[in-house]
Amino acid sequence: MSEPPSGKTSSLYRHSGRVPLASRLSYAVRQQMFARFLEVTHPTPTSSVLDVGVTSDERHQESNFFERLYPYKERIVCVGTEDGAHLEQQYPGIRFMPVQPGQPIPFADQEFDIVFSNAVIEHVGGPELQRAFLAELCRVGRHVFVTTPNRWFPVEHHTGIPLLHFLPRPLFRMILRRTAMSYWSHQQNLHILGRNDLAELFPPTAHIRVERIGIGFGPFKSNLLAYTLTPAMGANG
Repeated sequence: MSEPPSGKTSSLYRHSGRVPLASRLSYAVRQQMFARFLEVTHPTPTSSVLDVGVTSDERHQESNFFERLYPYKERIVCVGTEDGAHLEQQYPGIRFMPVQPGQPIPFADQEFDIVFSNAVIEHVGGPELQRAFLAELCRVGRHVFVTTPNRWFPVEHHTGIPLLHFLPRPLFRMILRRTAMSYWSHQQNLHILGRNDLAELFPPTAHIRVERIGIGFGPFKSNLLAYTLTPAMGANG
């Protein structure tokens, strides 16, 4: 993804020409996801936490909601391909480090008690790159908690177009390429996942649970979350 020109607005908020549906889902959905995070990870004041994929956006309440809500901010290290340095001023105690797309996360194996990543995996590329991304999260964290939009939610989060993304992926991309939102037609910018897709991307050594959450009902809820049930292990675990 390209970097925002000013460091104030993420590239995810620019290419469709409007704020995407994913950012307009109510702040209550983020609060739901955060509440579930607390329930399944049980962080303590001494838990070390890595947030992978912070954004440069400062305008929207849902941006970097984890940093806003997490009570032990001095235990957070956050990384991203966009400039998140403003988070250090906004939330004293947080430490930000820039990272490069597709490169290993610059931390030791199992360095963090918990790794959190919200709505990043759908933007790292196709399945092989997504698999490598999750392996990295599992490598550096003892426990991993990941969220992403649900492919089977009736409205695609980034374009705001209903049902088109239910088509086979090549057809969805071909049609979208002919619209003003062609940015999202490229796999390296958007590869949305269903529940089974997400589960299959984790390393075979990772024992995980995948849940649906957010607005909607049954298999059509707006978001997915996945978390490890036991200490995570990467591809070489």
